[in-house]
Amino acid sequence: MSELIIRDLHVSVETEQGDKQILKGVDLTIASGQTHAIMGPNGSGKSTLAYTLAGHPKYKVESGTITLDGEDVLEMSVDERARAGLFLAMQYPVEIPGVTVSNFLRTAKTAIDGEAPAIRSWIKDVRASMDNLRMDRTFAERNVNEGFSGGEKKRHEILQMELLKPRFAVLDETDSGLDVDALKVVSEGVNRAKETTDLGILLITHYTRILRYIKPDFVHVFVDGRVAEQGGPELADRLENEGYDRYLSGSNVG
Repeated sequence: MSELIIRDLHVSVETEQGDKQILKGVDLTIASGQTHAIMGPNGSGKSTLAYTLAGHPKYKVESGTITLDGEDVLEMSVDERARAGLFLAMQYPVEIPGVTVSNFLRTAKTAIDGEAPAIRSWIKDVRASMDNLRMDRTFAERNVNEGFSGGEKKRHEILQMELLKPRFAVLDETDSGLDVDALKVVSEGVNRAKETTDLGILLITHYTRILRYIKPDFVHVFVDGRVAEQGGPELADRLENEGYDRYLSGSNVG
């Protein structure tokens, strides 16, 4: 069983006014096969955690540790983190003009596995995953995310996850901008990946609607850069009814 362990993580981001501390001592442990939902209001540090895990240079780790099966993640470059089994589905996936989805996926798979996948089985796997995600196969020859709708971009993120088979996936507001049908298809893709690979999931979201399809084992409420409360799925139900107001009294979160 793999474990991703975050201990006393403090992270700042550079702004025009100087460094601003965002994460103020985060502790989390995610094991293989577990789904952890991170919920909280805007500005609470949820996306900062996601990009820190992925190694975004904008975010500076002031103190604390992140380890993956005992290996120091903070000492790894972005590509080393991907090869170690970390995957980030971005809230706003970027366009990559001139690079087709087909070439992008195969290049990524080769980089992570250290060898190119066999052509025949790879094409079969790609087509099967695209069919499961209700993606037209012509998308394989389109440039990455260029002209894609919001829902198509998110399906493409889950397509990458299904094919690259990471050990841990960080899903940063994957539900944002999705209609009900797309949300269901994307959620089914996440559940499928978890069932077939024992994937550990860190699911970042504002809303509980995606949790109707992707059932969390643990729910963590982020407020002002810290975990304010944690519990099981019932905590998400309470947040649906009560919102975040009770956490925000005395907090500087806007």
